[in-house]
Amino acid sequence: MNIDKLSHRLEAVAGYIPPNSILADIGSDHAYLPCYAMNKGIIQRAVAGEVSEGPLRSALKQVQSAGLKEYIDVRKGDGLEVIKPGEVECITIAGMGGTLISSILERGSSKLQGVKRLILQPNIGAANIRNWLVENSWELVTEEILEEDQKIYEILVAERGEPMKPYQVEKEAGFLMGPFLMKEKSDVFLKKWAMELEHMKRILLQLDQAGETESLKGKKEELQSHILVVEGVLQK
Repeated sequence: MNIDKLSHRLEAVAGYIPPNSILADIGSDHAYLPCYAMNKGIIQRAVAGEVSEGPLRSALKQVQSAGLKEYIDVRKGDGLEVIKPGEVECITIAGMGGTLISSILERGSSKLQGVKRLILQPNIGAANIRNWLVENSWELVTEEILEEDQKIYEILVAERGEPMKPYQVEKEAGFLMGPFLMKEKSDVFLKKWAMELEHMKRILLQLDQAGETESLKGKKEELQSHILVVEGVLQK
C-alpha cells in the first residue's frame, strides 16, 4: 500500500492529529496511520500497538519497508499496555466498536497522563464513548461523520476540559447522536439516523410481539425514548 494515501476514514482521523506530536495508535493493524502521519511530517514519532500476532507482523513489515523503524516503535500488548504514562501526547483508536474503545480507555486510564488529545473512530456505539468521556473529564471538542464503501463512520476528538460543555442544549440527543453532528446535520448524518430510526422501530415491534417481562419493559422504554429523541432532531 502507498502510505502517502490512506482510506478516506483514516485520512480524516490523521487530520485531527496535532502537528509535531508524539502519537500512540492503538490497534494499529498494518501501522498505515502512523506511517502516513510520519511521512507527512505531522508527528515526531509514534508507538503502534497491536494485540494480535498477525497484525503485529504486518505492522512491523510496513514500518520496516517504509524505512521508519527509528521513528515508529511497534509493540505487542493489549490496549494502552503498550505505552508508559507521559510517553505520548495523542492517542488514536480507530475501527472498533464504541464499547471496546471505552473499555480500552478505562482499563488503561493510568496511561493517559500527559495525553492532550484522544481521536476515536468507533464503527458503532459512539454514545458509549461520549458517556465515558464525560465521566472521565474529557471534553468532546469536535466530531465528524463520513461514509466510505457504504459504511458510515464517526470520529470523536476529545481534550481535557469541561466535559459537559458540548451538552448544554438537548443533553440526551447530544449523547446519542453527537452534539456537533446534530448542529451540522450533514447528508450522511441524516442518512445514518433515518436508518437507525427504522432499525429501532423494527426492534420495538419485535419486543412488543415478545410479551411483557421486566427486562423487556426497560428495553422498550429506552427504545421509545431514543425514537422520540431521534424523530425530534430529524424533524427540526
